[in-house]
Amino acid sequence: MHGLNWFAMMSPFVNAGNVHVITAIFVALLLLLMALIVRRNVVKVEKALVPSSKVSLTNFFEVLIESLLDLSEGILGADARKHFPFLATLFVFVFTSNLLGQIPGFMAPTSNFNTNLAMALCVFLYYNFMGIKEQGFINYFKHFMGIVPSGRWYNILAFLPLSLLIFAIEMFGNFLRVGTLSFRLVCNMNVDHMVLGAFSGLAPLIVPIFFMILGLFVSFVQAFVFTLLTMIYIRLATAHEEGHEAHH
Repeated sequence: MHGLNWFAMMSPFVNAGNVHVITAIFVALLLLLMALIVRRNVVKVEKALVPSSKVSLTNFFEVLIESLLDLSEGILGADARKHFPFLATLFVFVFTSNLLGQIPGFMAPTSNFNTNLAMALCVFLYYNFMGIKEQGFINYFKHFMGIVPSGRWYNILAFLPLSLLIFAIEMFGNFLRVGTLSFRLVCNMNVDHMVLGAFSGLAPLIVPIFFMILGLFVSFVQAFVFTLLTMIYIRLATAHEEGHEAHH
């Protein structure tokens, strides 16, 4: 089953170059359908107040969202709920995409660099936009310069070369986050699929089960790390640091 793709079999227009796009659209539609099902149960007051004794899709999302919200509040504090829709959407999409790759005949969209780059760019634009919104355009980019002295002009002029050097380094690191987010996820997911595919060929009946269980754990961890790093970037971008400027 390794190398087989159901979407490529169903349509001649699906190939190795665009299968990740088709699969990502499939994941988005699947999540939309699941969200509609959960919403139908949540809007019913009786079902929303009294949890079901059976394991259901609604219960799963309630536990997942509550746990993710607790983590967000621990990192972002009072602003967690403001950023939570973006963070929850990101986690659920990455996690579902990773899980899909564990099913024979499906490719994880996150095993393609372009998919991860698109998500990383969304993260990059989001936390920078929120940073500018919270702190203002000048103050936001000013914090990339490290300590900016105020007072007499010669104090500012003396620190200017160092401040510009720090600004260049910080901006480089800021843009580098897009690459690290993308490469980390694509490398981990591809290694996981390569290991599963190799052992499936050697012992197709029993051994792959253990690696599929490991793959479930890897799928969760990678979605968790991607979302956690996003929270940290948002926190760093929106935090109002007191005493940022040195007054002389």
